[in-house]
Amino acid sequence: MVPAYQGWGFWKRLGYQYMSCFTARWKYYFIWSISEAGIIVSGLGLSGWTETSPPRPQWDRARNVDILGVEFAKSAVQLPLVWNIQVSTWLRHYVYDRLVQKGKKPGFFQLLATQTTSAVWHGLYPGYIIFFVQSALMIAGSRVLYRWQQAIPPNMALVKKLLVFTNIAYTILVLNYSAVGFMVLSLQETIALYGSVYYVGSSCTGSIDPPWQHN
Repeated sequence: MVPAYQGWGFWKRLGYQYMSCFTARWKYYFIWSISEAGIIVSGLGLSGWTETSPPRPQWDRARNVDILGVEFAKSAVQLPLVWNIQVSTWLRHYVYDRLVQKGKKPGFFQLLATQTTSAVWHGLYPGYIIFFVQSALMIAGSRVLYRWQQAIPPNMALVKKLLVFTNIAYTILVLNYSAVGFMVLSLQETIALYGSVYYVGSSCTGSIDPPWQHN
C-alpha cells in the first residue's frame, strides 16, 4: 500500500476501495458490450421472437452483462444473473444444479462449490479464491436477509422497506469490499487491504446467521 493511502481515515479508505472497484468494472462493461454488438451485427445474436403482435426479434443471445442490474442490484443473489451471464449460466447448469440431490433443495455447499469452481476457472491466485469464497458468503447472506424480509407481516411495510434497503446496502458494501481481492490477486495485498478497512465486509457477512439454519 502507498503511504498516502495508509494515512487516510477509515471512510476515505473505504470510499477509495469502492471507487477503484466501481471504475474497474467499466472495462468489463465496455469489452462485453462491444463483443455483444459485434455478435448482433453478425446476425448470430438472435435469441427468438417476442409474443407481441407483430413479433419483434430479441437480440440477447450473447448478452453478458446488465450494467444497471449490477450497479443497482437489490440483492447479491441477483448478481450472477446480470454479471458474466453466459459463464454464470454454464456454472449453474453444469455445477450448481448437478450437485443438488434429487428431492432436496440446494444449500450453501452447492453455492460454495460453484463459486470455488469459478475461482479455479479464473486462475489459481489467492485473490480470486478469497473473492469467490467471499462472494458465496455474500450471496448466502443476502438470501437470509430476503427470508427475513418475506417473513415481515403486511402491516409492517416500513420494516420491510428498511430490510430491502439493508439488503441493497449490504450488497454494495460486500461486493466492492470483496472485489479488492479480484483486483490485486496476491494474498499479502488482499489481506492488507481488507485489514485497512477493519474487515468490514467480512464482518457484515459473518454477522448474518448461516443459511443452513433457515429452512
